[in-house]
Order: sequence, then C-alpha cells, then structure tokens
Amino acid sequence: MKEFRFRLIVILGLIALSVYLLHFTYADYKNSQKLEKIREDVSSNLKKTSAQLSNDKIQTIIEAKLDSVRESDPSYARNKAKRIKLGLDLQGGMYIVMEVNTAKLLEKLAKEPDQTFNQALKVAENESKLADKDIVSVLARQLQSKGIRLSRYFGTIRETDDEIVAKLTKQSEDAVTRAMEIIRTRIDKYGVSEPSIQKQGSRRIVVELPGVAKEEEAKQLLQGSALLEFKILKEPQFTIDVMQKVDQALAGSGIADSTLKDSSEVAKAEAKKDTTKQLSKEEFSKQHPFFSLAMINPQSQTAEAYVKESDKAKLSLMINRPEVQKVIPNNVEFLYSAKPFTAQDGSKLFLLYCVNKNPELTGGYITDAKANIDPSSSQAEVSMTMNSEGAREWARITGANINKRIAIVLDGQIYSAPNVINKIPNGQSQITGMKDLEEAKLMEIVLKAGALPAPVEIMEQRTVGPSLGQDSISSGTNSALVGFLIVAIFMWVYYHKAGAIADVALVTTILFVLGVLAGFGATLTLPGIAGIVLTMGMAVDANVLIYERMREEIASGKTMRASVTAGFQHALPAIIDSNLVTFFTGVILYQFGSGPVQGFALTLMVGIISSLFGALVITRVIFEYMVYKNQHVSIG
Repeated sequence: MKEFRFRLIVILGLIALSVYLLHFTYADYKNSQKLEKIREDVSSNLKKTSAQLSNDKIQTIIEAKLDSVRESDPSYARNKAKRIKLGLDLQGGMYIVMEVNTAKLLEKLAKEPDQTFNQALKVAENESKLADKDIVSVLARQLQSKGIRLSRYFGTIRETDDEIVAKLTKQSEDAVTRAMEIIRTRIDKYGVSEPSIQKQGSRRIVVELPGVAKEEEAKQLLQGSALLEFKILKEPQFTIDVMQKVDQALAGSGIADSTLKDSSEVAKAEAKKDTTKQLSKEEFSKQHPFFSLAMINPQSQTAEAYVKESDKAKLSLMINRPEVQKVIPNNVEFLYSAKPFTAQDGSKLFLLYCVNKNPELTGGYITDAKANIDPSSSQAEVSMTMNSEGAREWARITGANINKRIAIVLDGQIYSAPNVINKIPNGQSQITGMKDLEEAKLMEIVLKAGALPAPVEIMEQRTVGPSLGQDSISSGTNSALVGFLIVAIFMWVYYHKAGAIADVALVTTILFVLGVLAGFGATLTLPGIAGIVLTMGMAVDANVLIYERMREEIASGKTMRASVTAGFQHALPAIIDSNLVTFFTGVILYQFGSGPVQGFALTLMVGIISSLFGALVITRVIFEYMVYKNQHVSIG
C-alpha cells in the first residue's frame, strides 16, 4: 500500500485544490441569485408603493440597495474576484474597435503649420486609411514631393528627413501604447472585472468589456481625451462686438435660415434693438443669421448666447466658414457648454461662450480628483488637487483675474465658468455642471487616468446582450454535457469496468481544467467551452491506446499485472507524441491568435496536460490498486 501513498496524496491534493478554487464560482453564482431576488423584490415594492417614480429613479434606488448589500458582505467581492471569469460572448457586453488619430498627433507636434502642411496632412491621412500605411512616411513623401524639408515643421534644422521620420514614427507608436495604458487604467477604475485590451495593426485598439450595458457611458469613458483647460472668458462688451462682426459677415455672404420655425422672446428683443420696427422671423433670420440662432438676453450682465440643441450643428458650421474666421480675432474661440438646460417652453438650450483660445493652465498639474455632492447646493461636483507647481500657477492666475470669469473646459466643452472672487493659493478647484454623482464619478476616473496623447475614434462597435450571453452559456453547457455522456457511455459499454475507470479519470480531468481556469483568473469563452469538449475526446484517446495494448498482452498469455505494466509502458510513446504535437499547436494558436482563438487554445493546452495526468497517473493508480487487491478488471 505504501507504493500508492505518494501518488494518492498528489491526486487527492489536486482534487481538493480544484474544488477549493471552484467553490468561489459556485458561491458567486448563489450570490447572484440572491441579488436578483433582491432586485425583483425591491422593484415590485417600489412599483406598488411609489407609482409616480420614473423607471430611471427606480433603477437608481435598486442599484443603491444592491451596492449596500455587496458592501455589507466582503464575500461578494471576494467570490466575484476569484470566480471563473466569463468572456464577452458568454456574459454579454461591448466589443469596440478604436483607432488612434495619429494625424491629430502630428498636427499637434508640428511647429507653425500652414495651409501647405494642412493639405499635405489631409492627403496623407486619407491615403494611410485607404491603404493602411504609416501616416508619417506618407506625409514625409508628400512634403518632399513639394520640395519641403521635414525640419520646416518638425525637429531642428540640423536633423535629416530620415531622422525626423524615425522620431515621429516612434512618437506615433508610443501614442498608441500610451493610449492603451490610459484606456486600461480608466476601465480598471470603472470596475470592469475582466476586460480585454489588445493592439490591432499599427494604430487600432480592440476593447472587450464583458458585463457593460451602458453604451454611451462606456464610449464617453473610452473616447474622452481628458484635456482639461482653464480659459479666461472675454469681457461681455468684447464678446458682443465679436458676435456682431460674425453676424455681419454671415449677412454679407447671403447666409439665411429660411426654414426657421421658431423664435424666442430673446431673439425678438434683439431684433428690436437693431431695427426701428418689429421684423418677422424670416426677415430677422435673413438680416441677422447669427443672432437668429444664438440668442442674447439683453437683461443679462453676461454675454453668453443661448443656442437650441437643434441649431447647434448649424451654428457651428456658420462659425467655421472662412469669411467668419477672418473677423474672429486669432486669440478668441467660441465654445459650448457641456450640458444643455431646459427652457420654459421645454426646448434644450446650450450656452455659447467666447473665451481665450490659449489656456491659462492645463490639467497636467492635476494630482487627484474626487467626485462628491456639494452640501450647500446638493449638486454633483469634482474636486481637483494640483501639484506644487500647478498651485503656484493657479494662485498667480486667480490673483491676476479677480472679478473675472474662468471657464473650466474639458475636451472642448465648458462645464462651468465661475467668477474669481479671491486668490486661490492652495491649488484646489471644483468642476460643476454634472447631471448626477454617477457622471461626476465618470469624470473623476477620466481625470485620474490622464489625457490621451491623441484622439481615438470608434471604428466598430458591437453589443452582446445578457440574454444572448445566457443562451450561449446554456448551449455550451448542454453541448459539453452531451459530449461527456456520449464519451462516458461509449467507454463503459465498450471497455466495461476499464471504461468506468477511464470515466473517473475523465471527470477529474474536467475538474482540473476548470480549477486551473479559476486559479489563474483565465476567461472562459464559447470557443473555450469547445476546447473543453475536445479535451473530453482526447482524454479517453490515451485510455484507448492503453487498453488496446493491454488486450494484446492478455491475449498473448500474460498476467493482468504484467499486462497493465506493459500496456502503460508501450502506449506511452504514442500518447506523448500525439499530445505533444497538439499542445504545440495550441501554443501557436495562443501566441498568434486573439480573443476567441486564444480562449480555445488556452483550454486546449490545459486540457491536454490534465488529460495526460488523468490517463497516465489516475487511471494507472486505480488499475494497479485493483490488481494489488486481486480484483478482476474486464477490458471488454
């Protein structure tokens, strides 16, 4: 019996370890059922007792209740962290392909870009997208064809074109790598437990977010460049003067909005100021194209214009017209508020601000950000802390602009424009204008993770619903169960008691595979389930080779003990060869594949190792023990 002791300890130890690793998955499954029951109960009670609550409010209350339950019991978080993770195809979620806009990066790196550079960059951008070429080399070729050295826009005059191209290429590659790091940090802070972030080609990033259902929120999280800027608002009179010049330029170019359906009292008041008689809406829009869309309140002490949500795109096109840009000072730009507000008539209005184009300070000095609720106003806000250098600059800026307004701009949108009352010496500041605490927390995540080096654009987006994911789990589980039963029944019918021993090894093989996936935090996908099903057939393949050899040995007149020994020894080379080739195939698939292919390859490799252990160790121990006890083992 001593000869079996070590092997039995190893086998039982591995079985116990696998059960321990898998019990977290079972516990998380039971916790999910409890939470779903709580969700149903709270939803039912709210609908009965508070019929006036909206669906969004009900969902907010339910999520708050579920969060309190999770926080009260640490096992919820522990079990979820250690369970078998499910891939996008099983759990549902979002699949997003993003592309880093390296053209914008080159535009930002260029020194004093002119019209020639902008045209060359546009041509290079279009060519690189069509042919999937490196935009840096294409831009270099475009400029060289015009007889222009790259040092005119990049680097120093002493550097050659090849040296500048190498440097810009490195910066482009670093921008993609940096973008991946920032996106990963944002996703980790957002709380996605098993994301997949991979580079595709030279400038594309593939992101899989299992369990994420809020599409717009996820897109905002991934695409937000987190470019935080503090810009001085122009004086009201200066702003009005610029707006009037814009209005005159548009009227002089014949711009008219003959399709204008509505006009507010603000627009009528502006019309009274500019004319001696009341104009019709159509006449006013012809004579004042800008003010027909950007409405000024004459009673206000500020110069913000009110723009309807439906007119925002139209007004932006007007402002960007060449004849309009000529009358706007070089150090001035118009920016919209980040969020609209609802007017008395129910329409959504944005505020249009006139600010300095160059920021006084950027978000690069921000060291911390925290979302909270302002107790005095009950509004969501984000408190920011700056480093020592930023605090000194902020103190200088606020001290020099007392009684002026500073716009807090994030990604080209103004969240708030507070008036500077006193000098701020401690580097503290707040961003307001968020709808709720959830949106403030999203901004906190973006600010903490840092700014993207270049804008990212979503090229492809797919959403897998939870119900479709559950269908995939059910289909995969059923296929695995059917495959197991077919293999187990065949082995038992064909090899009798020896087949039953192979079935025991098969069960332990599946247990080991799932235990390894849970222990190493691997993600189980639908192709991964296919790899487990394939492992079942390969697991008994080794037993078939061994049993057929044992049959031959018994037919030649050898004893059962000698047949068992010979069967395992002589079948071993063939078993190792076939499994080794398959294992290397799995390594190649994992190395060069992505996503689902890697999931299949991982379960295949783990399954091969587990099946070899089951066939060569577990099965042999059972056979030798039964022979040791002089029990007859039928091999069919």
